[in-house]
Amino acid sequence: MDPNPGSFPILSYVMSRLPSLGPRPSAAPEFDIEQPHPHRQPEIVDQMPHLTDPKVLAAMTRAIADVAQTRSVLQLLGERPDHEAVDNAKAKLADIEALLSKQLEEIVLSPRPENIDILQWRAHQAEREKECRELAEKEKRVYKSMIQLEEMHVAYEKLLKDAEKRLVEIYDSAGEGAEDAEEDKPVQEEINEEVVGILQEAHGNGMERVDLSGRRLRLLPEAFGRIPGLVVLDLSSNQLEAIPDSIAGLHSLEELNVSSNLLESLPDSIGLLQKLKFLNVSGNKLNALPDSISHCRSLVELDASFNSLTYLPTHIGYELINLHKLSIQLNKIRSLPSSVCEMRSLRYLDAHFNELHGLPIAIGKLTNLEVLNLSSNFSDLRELPETFGDLTNLRELDLSNNQIHALPDTFGRLDYLVKLNLEQNPLELPPMEIVNEGVEAVKTYMAKRWLDILVEEERKSMHEMQEQAQAGWLTRTTSWLKGYVSGVSGNVTEYLGSAIGTPKAPKDPYLDQQL
Repeated sequence: MDPNPGSFPILSYVMSRLPSLGPRPSAAPEFDIEQPHPHRQPEIVDQMPHLTDPKVLAAMTRAIADVAQTRSVLQLLGERPDHEAVDNAKAKLADIEALLSKQLEEIVLSPRPENIDILQWRAHQAEREKECRELAEKEKRVYKSMIQLEEMHVAYEKLLKDAEKRLVEIYDSAGEGAEDAEEDKPVQEEINEEVVGILQEAHGNGMERVDLSGRRLRLLPEAFGRIPGLVVLDLSSNQLEAIPDSIAGLHSLEELNVSSNLLESLPDSIGLLQKLKFLNVSGNKLNALPDSISHCRSLVELDASFNSLTYLPTHIGYELINLHKLSIQLNKIRSLPSSVCEMRSLRYLDAHFNELHGLPIAIGKLTNLEVLNLSSNFSDLRELPETFGDLTNLRELDLSNNQIHALPDTFGRLDYLVKLNLEQNPLELPPMEIVNEGVEAVKTYMAKRWLDILVEEERKSMHEMQEQAQAGWLTRTTSWLKGYVSGVSGNVTEYLGSAIGTPKAPKDPYLDQQL
C-alpha cells in the first residue's frame, strides 16, 4: 500500500522522512518490498542532494497530503482484492442483474386474477417488483464493495504517479533540471531515417528478421505491421513507450523481444499474433498484461519479469496450454489465478521477488513442472497447499526468504527433487537439523512422516469399519428379536382372546378339522 521505492523513489523517500507516514518500527518485517529500504535512502540523496533541503522537503510534504489521506482510507478498508476475485465479482453482478430482469419480466407478464381489480393488481405488482429489486441490491452489495475497493486502489496508483511527477517538478524548480532531454532529439531524427531504410529493405526483400535493439528508439512506425513475412523482431533496449496496434499485421511473427523499454501497456491487438512462440516484455513499466494475451495459444516462453504487474489475466492458463516457461519474477503479484494450474505443459515457473500470499489449491496439476522458484516473497508467503506433493516431476525448488513454518505433509512424494533451498524461513517442520543435512534428508523425513500419516488414517478407517460392522450386527439381531417377540405376542393374544370370549380371529381349516 505504500509506494514502492523502485517505482516512486522520491515519494518513498519523502514519506519515510515523516513520522506519521514512515514505516512501522515494531510490526514491520525485517525487509518489506513496499517500504523504503534503509540502505536505499543514502543512494537517492547522493543522486539528488536537494532532497536534504528543509524548504524542498516542506514543499514536497504539502504536495503529498492527498496521498497520505488516501492511504489512510485504504488502510481502513483493507488490502487490494486479487484480479480473479474482482473478475468473479463482476460476473456475479451480471448474473444477479440477469436474474432480476427475468423476475421483473415474469411480474409484468403474469396474468391478473379475475377477483382482483386492475388498480390493486398494479399495486401488488409494484410491491413484488420493489421486493425483487431490494433483494437483488442486497446480494450485489458485497460484490460492489469489492469492485469499488479495487477501483480505489487503481485510483491510488494513479495518485502515486501524479504525486511522483509533482515531486519531480518541485525538485527541478529547486535547481535540478532534466539535462538529457535535448540530447535525444537529434538522435531521434537520425534513427527515424534508419528505421525507414530498414522498412523499405524489409518490404523489398521480404526480410524474416529485423534487429533494432539498442538504438534509443522512442516510436515504432505503424508501417512495421505491414511486413507479412517477418518472423523475428528485436526491439529490446530502446526507449519505446508504446507498441502500435498495427503489430497485429505480423501474421508470421514467432519471436518478439521488447525488453528494457518504457512500455506501460501492451496493445490488445497482440492477441492476434497466433504464431507467436517467444515473447519477452521484461524490464518495462507494465502494470498489467492485456487479457488478449491469452489468445496467443502458440506461446512457448513468456518473460514478463522486472515490471510492476500486480496480477495475471484471469483466464491465462486456459488458453496458453503450450507454454513451457513462465518468468514473472520481480513484480508485485499478490496471487496466481487458478487457471495457471491448467498450464499442463509448463516446465519452468519463476515467481520470486513478488508479494505472493500462497499458491492455488490445484497447483498439483502441473505434473510436468521441473523448476519452481518462489523465493523472496518475504512476509507474504507462509504456507504451501497439500497438493504440492503432486508436482511429481519437480527437480529444482527455491523457497528461500519466505515465512514458511512447515512444508506440506505430501512433500516427501517429490521423488525427483535434487535441488532445494529453504534458507531464511522460520521452519519447524522439518526441523532445521534435518534441513541442514540436505535435500535427501528432507525428502526422507517428510516421506516417513507421510507414511506414518497414511498408516494412522488406515488404522482409524479399519477401526471405524469394525465399529460400523458391530453396529450393523446389533441392528440386525435386534430387528429379528423384535419380529420374533411380535409373532409370539400375537399368538398369545389370540389364545387369550378366545379363552375369555372375545371375537375369534380366523383360523386354519386344517387345524379345526384335527381338533
